[in-house]
Amino acid sequence: MLATPGELPPAADDGAWAYEMKWDGVRAIGYLDGDGGLRLVSRNDRDISHSYPEVTDAVAALGSRVGPAIVDGELVTFDERGRTSFERLQERMHVRDTAVARRLAGELPVVYLVFDVLEDAVDGKRRSWLDRPYDERRERLDELAAAGLDGPAGSACRVPPALTGAGSDVLAASLEAGMEGIVAKRRDARYLPGRRSPAWRKVKNFRTQEVIIAGWRPGTGRRAGGIGSLIMAVNGPEGLLYSGGVGTGFTEHMLADLARRLTPLERGTPPFDYDLPRDQTRNAHWVEPELVGEVNYAEWTTDGRLRHPSWRGLRPDKAPADVEREELP
Repeated sequence: MLATPGELPPAADDGAWAYEMKWDGVRAIGYLDGDGGLRLVSRNDRDISHSYPEVTDAVAALGSRVGPAIVDGELVTFDERGRTSFERLQERMHVRDTAVARRLAGELPVVYLVFDVLEDAVDGKRRSWLDRPYDERRERLDELAAAGLDGPAGSACRVPPALTGAGSDVLAASLEAGMEGIVAKRRDARYLPGRRSPAWRKVKNFRTQEVIIAGWRPGTGRRAGGIGSLIMAVNGPEGLLYSGGVGTGFTEHMLADLARRLTPLERGTPPFDYDLPRDQTRNAHWVEPELVGEVNYAEWTTDGRLRHPSWRGLRPDKAPADVEREELP
């Protein structure tokens, strides 16, 4: 289930909503087999369990204490100040080698923050929670947390709190903590798999946008001979829409990784169905629009460009077909 961008519910409606922090990580559905096994699946249906051995180890330690269940949550890393860091997570989300993943688990540990339960089993009979209201699902999740799913401080599996009361206070607390924002969830809403619903409303402290990489332009100075900026796009009603370029926010590691991933995707023509301004595309190297990333930005311009974008990182958990322009209704 996906959230829609929006504003805080009116204060008079606070009683109808619960509030959770918006965790800056990678979404994952967790399949617990009831014997300590865990399979983590990304939004684009990839099994990513091998990338996060500390999480699977934490669930393995529970054994049969947490029975068969399907849960929803976010894989995150924390920085020195206790804030989720999407930049640090970049170094973990692409790892496929188990030995490398285990080494990195000691250097850049990941935590699976579980915030919903979709299915469980009682007396060997599986039962779905999808049609139950949020409050009932949350009550069941709290039971799983008490059984051990919410590990002690430092555990790689946790159940973060859901808050009720004044949404404005929760949003202010998220800003003070340096968080991306909050998610407001209607307490009477059921879980709608694969759908973006106004019953979940993401309220951001800063603006982010998923983008499709359509190409890149060479750099100058220290970046001469390599990537200087990326050419961005989002999906429109009739194909890809050019959304400008982004040339800031990259680390050397990010640029090297992007060069390695973009080289085999190169193509001779732009992936757009219309002509672009020459000054925006001079010396461009075009690629198949297969990679998704994310940027911070100030605003959308009237001609459909992202103003002052800054690169945050790749989103291997997102498919190009899912990228749409996000803006407040």
